[in-house]
Amino acid sequence: MAKKFGLIFATMALFLLPVTALAQEGGPTSSALNMGLNALWVMLAFMLVLLMQGGFIMLETGSTRMKNAGHVAGKTIFTVGLAAIVFWAVGYGLIFGADGNAFIGLGNWFFSPSFGALDAAGEATVAYPDAVFFLFQFAFVAVSLSIAWGGFAERAKLSIYALFTVLFVALIYPVIAHWIWSADGWLFGHKQDFAGSTVVHLTGACAALAATLLLRPRIGKYNKDGSANAILGHNQVFTALGVLLLWVGWFGFNAGSTVGVGDGFFAYVAFTTMIATGAGAVSSLFTSWMVSGKADITTTLNGTLAGLVAITASCAYVEPWAALVIGLIAGILVVGSMRMFEKLRIDDPIYALSVHGVAGIWGTLSNGIFAETSLVEKLATGKPGLLYATSEPFAQLWVQFYGVALCGLYAFVVSYVLLWILKKVIGLRVTEEQEIIGLDLSEHGAYGYPEAMKK
Repeated sequence: MAKKFGLIFATMALFLLPVTALAQEGGPTSSALNMGLNALWVMLAFMLVLLMQGGFIMLETGSTRMKNAGHVAGKTIFTVGLAAIVFWAVGYGLIFGADGNAFIGLGNWFFSPSFGALDAAGEATVAYPDAVFFLFQFAFVAVSLSIAWGGFAERAKLSIYALFTVLFVALIYPVIAHWIWSADGWLFGHKQDFAGSTVVHLTGACAALAATLLLRPRIGKYNKDGSANAILGHNQVFTALGVLLLWVGWFGFNAGSTVGVGDGFFAYVAFTTMIATGAGAVSSLFTSWMVSGKADITTTLNGTLAGLVAITASCAYVEPWAALVIGLIAGILVVGSMRMFEKLRIDDPIYALSVHGVAGIWGTLSNGIFAETSLVEKLATGKPGLLYATSEPFAQLWVQFYGVALCGLYAFVVSYVLLWILKKVIGLRVTEEQEIIGLDLSEHGAYGYPEAMKK
Protein backbone atom coordinates (compact mmCIF):
# COMPACT_ATOMS: atom_id res chain seq x y z
CA MET A 1 0.00 0.00 0.00
CA ALA A 2 2.85 2.37 0.89
CA LYS A 3 4.45 1.69 -2.51
CA LYS A 4 1.19 2.57 -4.27
CA PHE A 5 0.90 5.88 -2.43
CA GLY A 6 4.53 6.62 -3.14
CA LEU A 7 3.95 6.04 -6.86
CA ILE A 8 0.91 8.33 -6.84
CA PHE A 9 2.81 11.15 -5.11
CA ALA A 10 5.77 10.75 -7.46
CA THR A 11 3.47 11.03 -10.50
CA MET A 12 1.83 14.16 -9.06
CA ALA A 13 5.24 15.67 -8.46
CA LEU A 14 6.15 15.20 -12.12
CA PHE A 15 3.08 17.17 -13.19
CA LEU A 16 3.64 19.91 -10.61
CA LEU A 17 7.35 20.36 -11.28
CA PRO A 18 7.00 22.49 -14.46
CA VAL A 19 4.43 24.73 -12.77
CA THR A 20 6.65 25.17 -9.70
CA ALA A 21 9.61 26.02 -11.89
CA LEU A 22 7.63 28.61 -13.80
CA ALA A 23 6.41 30.25 -10.60
CA GLN A 24 9.91 30.37 -9.11
CA GLU A 25 11.66 31.77 -12.16
CA GLY A 26 9.22 34.69 -12.59
CA GLY A 27 9.56 37.12 -15.49
CA PRO A 28 8.30 35.95 -18.87
CA THR A 29 7.52 32.43 -17.65
CA SER A 30 5.42 33.85 -14.82
CA SER A 31 3.36 35.91 -17.25
CA ALA A 32 2.97 32.86 -19.47
CA LEU A 33 1.68 30.89 -16.48
CA ASN A 34 -0.83 33.61 -15.65
CA MET A 35 -1.99 33.72 -19.25
CA GLY A 36 -2.40 29.94 -19.28
CA LEU A 37 -4.44 30.00 -16.08
CA ASN A 38 -6.66 32.73 -17.47
CA ALA A 39 -7.15 30.74 -20.66
CA LEU A 40 -8.13 27.64 -18.70
CA TRP A 41 -10.59 29.61 -16.58
CA VAL A 42 -12.27 31.27 -19.56
CA MET A 43 -12.42 27.93 -21.41
CA LEU A 44 -14.08 26.34 -18.38
CA ALA A 45 -16.51 29.26 -18.18
CA PHE A 46 -17.31 28.84 -21.89
CA MET A 47 -18.12 25.19 -21.37
CA LEU A 48 -20.35 26.00 -18.39
CA VAL A 49 -22.25 28.63 -20.37
CA LEU A 50 -22.59 26.32 -23.36
CA LEU A 51 -23.93 23.66 -21.00
CA MET A 52 -26.74 26.10 -20.21
CA GLN A 53 -28.23 25.06 -23.56
CA GLY A 54 -28.93 21.70 -21.93
CA GLY A 55 -30.77 23.64 -19.25
CA PHE A 56 -32.81 25.49 -21.86
CA ILE A 57 -33.69 22.21 -23.58
CA MET A 58 -34.95 20.69 -20.33
CA LEU A 59 -36.70 23.88 -19.21
CA GLU A 60 -38.50 24.54 -22.49
CA THR A 61 -39.32 20.88 -23.10
CA GLY A 62 -40.72 20.40 -19.63
CA SER A 63 -42.72 23.64 -19.85
CA THR A 64 -44.42 22.69 -23.13
CA ARG A 65 -46.57 19.77 -24.23
CA MET A 66 -45.37 16.27 -25.03
CA LYS A 67 -46.30 16.57 -28.71
CA ASN A 68 -43.66 19.30 -29.16
CA ALA A 69 -40.85 17.84 -27.03
CA GLY A 70 -38.62 16.53 -29.81
CA HIS A 71 -39.02 19.74 -31.79
CA VAL A 72 -37.99 21.89 -28.81
CA ALA A 73 -34.86 19.84 -28.19
CA GLY A 74 -33.86 19.50 -31.83
CA LYS A 75 -34.30 23.13 -32.87
CA THR A 76 -32.15 24.23 -29.91
CA ILE A 77 -29.19 22.18 -31.12
CA PHE A 78 -29.71 23.24 -34.73
CA THR A 79 -29.99 26.96 -33.99
CA VAL A 80 -26.92 26.95 -31.71
CA GLY A 81 -24.95 25.32 -34.51
CA LEU A 82 -26.17 27.85 -37.06
CA ALA A 83 -25.48 30.71 -34.64
CA ALA A 84 -21.86 29.57 -34.30
CA ILE A 85 -21.32 29.93 -38.04
CA VAL A 86 -23.01 33.33 -38.26
CA PHE A 87 -21.13 34.63 -35.22
CA TRP A 88 -17.83 33.49 -36.72
CA ALA A 89 -18.63 35.10 -40.08
CA VAL A 90 -20.00 38.49 -38.97
CA GLY A 91 -21.35 38.61 -35.41
CA TYR A 92 -18.05 38.81 -33.56
CA GLY A 93 -16.73 41.47 -35.93
CA LEU A 94 -19.87 43.58 -35.50
CA ILE A 95 -19.23 43.62 -31.75
CA PHE A 96 -15.45 43.91 -31.48
CA GLY A 97 -14.29 44.89 -34.97
CA ALA A 98 -11.54 47.50 -34.65
CA ASP A 99 -12.67 49.62 -37.61
CA GLY A 100 -16.08 50.47 -36.22
CA ASN A 101 -17.62 53.41 -34.44
CA ALA A 102 -19.70 54.14 -31.36
CA PHE A 103 -22.72 52.39 -32.91
CA ILE A 104 -21.27 49.23 -34.43
CA GLY A 105 -17.98 47.36 -34.88
CA LEU A 106 -16.51 46.63 -38.28
CA GLY A 107 -13.81 44.15 -39.30
CA ASN A 108 -12.68 40.72 -38.08
CA TRP A 109 -15.03 39.06 -40.56
CA PHE A 110 -14.65 35.27 -40.61
CA PHE A 111 -12.66 35.63 -37.41
CA SER A 112 -9.25 33.95 -37.50
CA PRO A 113 -7.64 33.56 -34.06
CA SER A 114 -3.93 33.72 -33.47
CA PHE A 115 -2.03 30.47 -32.94
CA GLY A 116 -0.17 31.58 -29.84
CA ALA A 117 0.08 34.26 -27.20
CA LEU A 118 3.80 34.25 -26.36
CA ASP A 119 6.66 36.28 -27.81
CA ALA A 120 10.08 34.92 -28.73
CA ALA A 121 11.24 35.23 -25.12
CA GLY A 122 8.32 33.17 -23.87
CA GLU A 123 6.51 36.14 -22.33
CA ALA A 124 2.73 36.44 -22.68
CA THR A 125 1.61 39.17 -25.06
CA VAL A 126 -2.07 39.03 -24.06
CA ALA A 127 -4.09 38.26 -20.91
CA TYR A 128 -5.70 35.26 -22.65
CA PRO A 129 -5.83 33.88 -26.22
CA ASP A 130 -8.33 35.55 -28.55
CA ALA A 131 -9.74 32.15 -29.55
CA VAL A 132 -11.02 31.44 -26.04
CA PHE A 133 -12.53 34.92 -25.78
CA PHE A 134 -14.38 34.31 -29.05
CA LEU A 135 -15.80 31.05 -27.70
CA PHE A 136 -16.88 32.70 -24.46
CA GLN A 137 -18.64 35.51 -26.32
CA PHE A 138 -20.35 33.05 -28.65
CA ALA A 139 -21.81 31.17 -25.68
CA PHE A 140 -23.42 34.43 -24.57
CA VAL A 141 -25.16 35.13 -27.86
CA ALA A 142 -26.38 31.52 -27.90
CA VAL A 143 -28.01 32.07 -24.50
CA SER A 144 -29.70 35.27 -25.66
CA LEU A 145 -31.00 33.44 -28.74
CA SER A 146 -32.43 30.62 -26.64
CA ILE A 147 -34.23 33.17 -24.48
CA ALA A 148 -35.84 34.62 -27.60
CA TRP A 149 -37.22 31.19 -28.55
CA GLY A 150 -39.56 31.36 -25.58
CA GLY A 151 -41.80 33.69 -27.59
CA PHE A 152 -41.90 31.26 -30.54
CA ALA A 153 -42.71 28.12 -28.58
CA GLU A 154 -45.27 25.58 -29.85
CA ARG A 155 -46.42 27.56 -32.90
CA ALA A 156 -43.56 28.84 -35.08
CA LYS A 157 -42.31 27.21 -38.28
CA LEU A 158 -38.90 25.55 -38.19
CA SER A 159 -37.83 27.72 -41.14
CA ILE A 160 -38.47 30.85 -39.04
CA TYR A 161 -36.11 29.58 -36.36
CA ALA A 162 -33.38 29.26 -38.99
CA LEU A 163 -33.98 32.66 -40.58
CA PHE A 164 -34.33 34.55 -37.31
CA THR A 165 -31.15 32.94 -35.97
CA VAL A 166 -29.20 34.56 -38.80
CA LEU A 167 -30.91 37.93 -38.31
CA PHE A 168 -30.58 37.93 -34.52
CA VAL A 169 -26.90 36.98 -34.47
CA ALA A 170 -26.02 39.40 -37.30
CA LEU A 171 -28.24 42.45 -36.73
CA ILE A 172 -29.73 42.54 -33.23
CA TYR A 173 -27.48 41.14 -30.52
CA PRO A 174 -24.13 42.51 -31.85
CA VAL A 175 -25.36 46.11 -31.84
CA ILE A 176 -26.31 46.10 -28.17
CA ALA A 177 -23.23 44.11 -27.16
CA HIS A 178 -21.05 46.63 -29.01
CA TRP A 179 -22.71 49.59 -27.31
CA ILE A 180 -22.02 48.23 -23.82
CA TRP A 181 -19.05 45.83 -24.00
CA SER A 182 -16.85 47.11 -26.83
CA ALA A 183 -14.30 49.80 -25.98
CA ASP A 184 -15.69 51.85 -28.89
CA GLY A 185 -19.33 51.56 -27.81
CA TRP A 186 -21.15 54.71 -26.71
CA LEU A 187 -22.23 53.13 -23.40
CA PHE A 188 -18.89 51.46 -22.63
CA GLY A 189 -17.41 52.67 -19.36
CA HIS A 190 -20.68 54.29 -18.33
CA LYS A 191 -23.43 51.68 -18.17
CA GLN A 192 -22.79 48.91 -15.65
CA ASP A 193 -23.78 45.49 -16.99
CA PHE A 194 -21.10 43.09 -15.82
CA ALA A 195 -22.38 39.85 -17.36
CA GLY A 196 -25.42 40.86 -19.39
CA SER A 197 -28.76 41.53 -17.68
CA THR A 198 -29.33 43.93 -20.57
CA VAL A 199 -27.01 42.63 -23.29
CA VAL A 200 -28.05 38.99 -23.06
CA HIS A 201 -31.30 38.69 -21.14
CA LEU A 202 -33.27 41.81 -22.03
CA THR A 203 -32.23 41.53 -25.68
CA GLY A 204 -33.51 37.97 -25.88
CA ALA A 205 -36.70 38.86 -23.99
CA CYS A 206 -37.49 41.80 -26.30
CA ALA A 207 -37.12 39.52 -29.32
CA ALA A 208 -39.42 37.03 -27.58
CA LEU A 209 -42.00 39.79 -27.00
CA ALA A 210 -41.94 40.77 -30.68
CA ALA A 211 -42.40 37.13 -31.69
CA THR A 212 -45.28 36.35 -29.36
CA LEU A 213 -47.15 39.51 -30.39
CA LEU A 214 -46.87 38.66 -34.09
CA LEU A 215 -47.50 34.93 -33.69
CA ARG A 216 -50.55 35.48 -31.44
CA PRO A 217 -51.56 33.08 -28.62
CA ARG A 218 -51.58 29.32 -28.98
CA ILE A 219 -54.83 27.60 -29.89
CA GLY A 220 -56.96 27.20 -26.78
CA LYS A 221 -54.97 29.59 -24.57
CA TYR A 222 -57.69 32.25 -24.28
CA ASN A 223 -61.47 32.12 -24.30
CA LYS A 224 -63.71 34.60 -26.11
CA ASP A 225 -64.30 36.52 -22.89
CA GLY A 226 -60.54 37.03 -22.49
CA SER A 227 -60.07 34.54 -19.66
CA ALA A 228 -57.01 32.35 -19.84
CA ASN A 229 -56.78 28.58 -19.85
CA ALA A 230 -53.79 26.89 -18.28
CA ILE A 231 -51.70 24.99 -20.85
CA LEU A 232 -49.50 22.97 -18.56
CA GLY A 233 -46.06 21.69 -19.46
CA HIS A 234 -45.76 17.94 -19.60
CA ASN A 235 -42.90 17.40 -17.14
CA GLN A 236 -42.11 19.59 -14.12
CA VAL A 237 -39.16 17.37 -13.23
CA PHE A 238 -37.57 18.25 -16.58
CA THR A 239 -38.26 21.93 -15.89
CA ALA A 240 -36.66 21.76 -12.44
CA LEU A 241 -33.62 19.92 -13.80
CA GLY A 242 -33.33 22.56 -16.52
CA VAL A 243 -33.31 25.30 -13.88
CA LEU A 244 -30.58 23.49 -11.94
CA LEU A 245 -28.43 23.12 -15.07
CA LEU A 246 -28.89 26.82 -15.79
CA TRP A 247 -28.00 27.67 -12.20
CA VAL A 248 -24.73 25.73 -12.42
CA GLY A 249 -23.93 27.15 -15.85
CA TRP A 250 -24.54 30.66 -14.56
CA PHE A 251 -21.35 30.54 -12.51
CA GLY A 252 -19.51 30.39 -15.82
CA PHE A 253 -21.75 33.18 -17.05
CA ASN A 254 -21.17 35.61 -14.16
CA ALA A 255 -17.92 34.55 -12.54
CA GLY A 256 -16.42 33.76 -15.95
CA SER A 257 -16.98 37.37 -17.02
CA THR A 258 -13.92 38.30 -14.95
CA VAL A 259 -12.02 36.60 -17.85
CA GLY A 260 -9.13 35.88 -15.53
CA VAL A 261 -8.11 34.33 -12.24
CA GLY A 262 -6.13 37.35 -11.03
CA ASP A 263 -6.79 38.08 -7.39
CA GLY A 264 -9.62 35.57 -7.16
CA PHE A 265 -12.35 38.16 -7.67
CA PHE A 266 -14.32 35.59 -9.66
CA ALA A 267 -15.12 33.88 -6.36
CA TYR A 268 -16.73 37.05 -5.01
CA VAL A 269 -18.84 37.32 -8.15
CA ALA A 270 -19.94 33.70 -7.73
CA PHE A 271 -20.78 34.39 -4.09
CA THR A 272 -23.13 37.31 -4.80
CA THR A 273 -24.70 35.27 -7.60
CA MET A 274 -25.49 32.44 -5.19
CA ILE A 275 -27.02 34.75 -2.57
CA ALA A 276 -29.30 36.50 -5.07
CA THR A 277 -30.43 33.23 -6.62
CA GLY A 278 -31.39 31.75 -3.29
CA ALA A 279 -33.30 34.92 -2.43
CA GLY A 280 -35.21 34.77 -5.72
CA ALA A 281 -36.24 31.18 -5.09
CA VAL A 282 -37.44 31.88 -1.55
CA SER A 283 -39.30 35.13 -2.27
CA SER A 284 -41.11 33.74 -5.32
CA LEU A 285 -42.29 30.68 -3.41
CA PHE A 286 -43.67 32.66 -0.49
CA THR A 287 -45.17 35.32 -2.76
CA SER A 288 -47.05 32.74 -4.83
CA TRP A 289 -48.11 31.04 -1.61
CA MET A 290 -49.57 34.26 -0.25
CA VAL A 291 -51.22 35.26 -3.54
CA SER A 292 -52.75 31.93 -4.59
CA GLY A 293 -52.72 29.88 -1.40
CA LYS A 294 -50.37 27.35 -3.02
CA ALA A 295 -46.60 27.19 -3.29
CA ASP A 296 -46.59 26.93 -7.08
CA ILE A 297 -43.62 24.97 -8.43
CA THR A 298 -43.45 26.75 -11.80
CA THR A 299 -43.44 30.15 -10.12
CA THR A 300 -40.70 29.10 -7.72
CA LEU A 301 -38.53 27.86 -10.59
CA ASN A 302 -39.08 31.11 -12.47
CA GLY A 303 -38.24 33.11 -9.34
CA THR A 304 -34.97 31.23 -9.06
CA LEU A 305 -34.10 32.16 -12.63
CA ALA A 306 -35.23 35.74 -12.03
CA GLY A 307 -32.74 36.01 -9.17
CA LEU A 308 -30.00 34.82 -11.51
CA VAL A 309 -31.00 37.24 -14.25
CA ALA A 310 -31.26 40.22 -11.91
CA ILE A 311 -27.85 39.72 -10.28
CA THR A 312 -26.13 39.23 -13.64
CA ALA A 313 -25.64 42.97 -14.19
CA SER A 314 -24.59 43.78 -10.64
CA CYS A 315 -22.80 40.65 -9.36
CA ALA A 316 -19.42 42.44 -9.40
CA TYR A 317 -20.67 45.81 -8.16
CA VAL A 318 -22.70 45.11 -5.03
CA GLU A 319 -22.21 43.89 -1.48
CA PRO A 320 -23.78 40.62 -0.28
CA TRP A 321 -26.70 42.29 1.51
CA ALA A 322 -27.58 44.15 -1.70
CA ALA A 323 -27.40 40.90 -3.69
CA LEU A 324 -29.95 39.48 -1.24
CA VAL A 325 -32.29 42.45 -1.78
CA ILE A 326 -31.90 42.29 -5.56
CA GLY A 327 -32.82 38.60 -5.60
CA LEU A 328 -35.74 39.03 -3.20
CA ILE A 329 -37.28 41.78 -5.30
CA ALA A 330 -36.71 39.82 -8.53
CA GLY A 331 -38.60 36.85 -7.08
CA ILE A 332 -41.55 39.07 -6.15
CA LEU A 333 -41.56 40.86 -9.51
CA VAL A 334 -41.67 37.63 -11.49
CA VAL A 335 -44.89 36.56 -9.74
CA GLY A 336 -46.65 39.81 -10.57
CA SER A 337 -45.34 40.02 -14.12
CA MET A 338 -46.41 36.46 -14.96
CA ARG A 339 -49.96 37.37 -13.98
CA MET A 340 -49.78 40.71 -15.77
CA PHE A 341 -48.75 39.26 -19.14
CA GLU A 342 -51.47 36.62 -18.93
CA LYS A 343 -54.11 39.29 -18.29
CA LEU A 344 -52.78 41.26 -21.28
CA ARG A 345 -53.35 38.12 -23.38
CA ILE A 346 -49.67 37.81 -24.20
CA ASP A 347 -49.01 34.07 -24.47
CA ASP A 348 -45.52 33.45 -23.11
CA PRO A 349 -45.19 29.67 -22.63
CA ILE A 350 -41.70 29.75 -21.10
CA TYR A 351 -42.23 33.02 -19.16
CA ALA A 352 -39.26 34.59 -20.92
CA LEU A 353 -40.77 38.07 -20.65
CA SER A 354 -41.06 37.86 -16.88
CA VAL A 355 -37.87 35.97 -16.09
CA HIS A 356 -35.49 37.61 -18.56
CA GLY A 357 -37.30 40.84 -19.43
CA VAL A 358 -38.73 42.23 -16.20
CA ALA A 359 -35.96 40.76 -14.03
CA GLY A 360 -33.36 41.94 -16.56
CA ILE A 361 -34.65 45.51 -16.33
CA TRP A 362 -34.73 45.40 -12.53
CA GLY A 363 -31.24 43.90 -12.37
CA THR A 364 -29.85 46.63 -14.61
CA LEU A 365 -31.51 49.44 -12.68
CA SER A 366 -30.38 47.99 -9.34
CA ASN A 367 -26.79 48.97 -10.12
CA GLY A 368 -27.87 52.59 -10.04
CA ILE A 369 -29.01 52.04 -6.46
CA PHE A 370 -26.60 49.52 -4.93
CA ALA A 371 -23.25 49.83 -6.79
CA GLU A 372 -20.65 50.12 -4.03
CA THR A 373 -17.87 52.72 -4.30
CA SER A 374 -14.77 50.52 -3.96
CA LEU A 375 -16.14 47.90 -6.37
CA VAL A 376 -16.97 50.59 -8.92
CA GLU A 377 -13.42 51.91 -8.63
CA LYS A 378 -12.02 48.39 -9.04
CA LEU A 379 -13.99 47.82 -12.23
CA ALA A 380 -13.56 51.39 -13.51
CA THR A 381 -17.05 51.51 -15.00
CA GLY A 382 -19.63 54.13 -14.16
CA LYS A 383 -20.23 55.69 -10.75
CA PRO A 384 -21.43 54.53 -7.33
CA GLY A 385 -25.14 53.95 -6.89
CA LEU A 386 -27.71 56.09 -5.14
CA LEU A 387 -26.95 54.68 -1.68
CA TYR A 388 -23.20 55.29 -1.93
CA ALA A 389 -22.70 58.36 -4.13
CA THR A 390 -21.33 61.43 -2.34
CA SER A 391 -22.26 63.68 -5.25
CA GLU A 392 -24.75 63.33 -8.11
CA PRO A 393 -26.58 60.45 -6.37
CA PHE A 394 -28.87 59.78 -9.32
CA ALA A 395 -26.17 59.92 -12.02
CA GLN A 396 -25.62 56.15 -12.36
CA LEU A 397 -29.31 55.36 -12.01
CA TRP A 398 -30.01 57.71 -14.92
CA VAL A 399 -27.36 56.01 -17.07
CA GLN A 400 -28.80 52.61 -16.21
CA PHE A 401 -32.30 53.82 -17.04
CA TYR A 402 -31.69 55.35 -20.45
CA GLY A 403 -29.26 52.55 -21.32
CA VAL A 404 -31.76 49.78 -20.63
CA ALA A 405 -34.59 51.74 -22.27
CA LEU A 406 -32.73 52.39 -25.53
CA CYS A 407 -31.24 48.89 -25.72
CA GLY A 408 -34.63 47.30 -25.08
CA LEU A 409 -36.29 49.57 -27.62
CA TYR A 410 -33.71 48.72 -30.28
CA ALA A 411 -34.00 44.97 -29.68
CA PHE A 412 -37.81 45.03 -29.75
CA VAL A 413 -38.29 47.33 -32.75
CA VAL A 414 -35.70 45.62 -34.97
CA SER A 415 -36.98 42.15 -34.00
CA TYR A 416 -40.57 43.20 -34.66
CA VAL A 417 -39.79 44.73 -38.06
CA LEU A 418 -37.74 41.74 -39.22
CA LEU A 419 -40.34 39.24 -38.03
CA TRP A 420 -43.16 41.30 -39.56
CA ILE A 421 -41.38 41.15 -42.93
CA LEU A 422 -40.95 37.39 -42.57
CA LYS A 423 -44.61 37.06 -41.65
CA LYS A 424 -45.67 38.90 -44.81
CA VAL A 425 -43.28 36.99 -47.07
CA ILE A 426 -43.41 33.38 -45.86
CA GLY A 427 -45.53 33.36 -42.69
CA LEU A 428 -44.40 32.75 -39.12
CA ARG A 429 -46.85 30.19 -37.84
CA VAL A 430 -47.64 26.60 -38.67
CA THR A 431 -51.18 25.78 -39.78
CA GLU A 432 -53.93 25.11 -37.26
CA GLU A 433 -53.86 21.41 -38.11
CA GLN A 434 -50.09 21.22 -37.66
CA GLU A 435 -50.29 23.00 -34.31
CA ILE A 436 -52.97 20.63 -33.06
CA ILE A 437 -51.10 17.45 -33.98
CA GLY A 438 -47.84 18.93 -32.68
CA LEU A 439 -44.61 20.17 -34.17
CA ASP A 440 -42.81 16.88 -33.60
CA LEU A 441 -44.92 15.16 -36.23
CA SER A 442 -45.73 18.10 -38.51
CA GLU A 443 -42.19 19.52 -38.76
CA HIS A 444 -40.02 16.44 -38.17
CA GLY A 445 -42.13 13.41 -39.01
CA ALA A 446 -41.71 11.68 -35.67
CA TYR A 447 -42.74 12.19 -32.08
CA GLY A 448 -40.22 12.88 -29.33
CA TYR A 449 -42.08 10.24 -27.29
CA PRO A 450 -43.19 7.77 -30.00
CA GLU A 451 -44.39 5.08 -27.58
CA ALA A 452 -46.29 7.50 -25.35
CA MET A 453 -48.03 9.10 -28.35
CA LYS A 454 -49.38 5.81 -29.70
CA LYS A 455 -53.15 5.65 -29.64
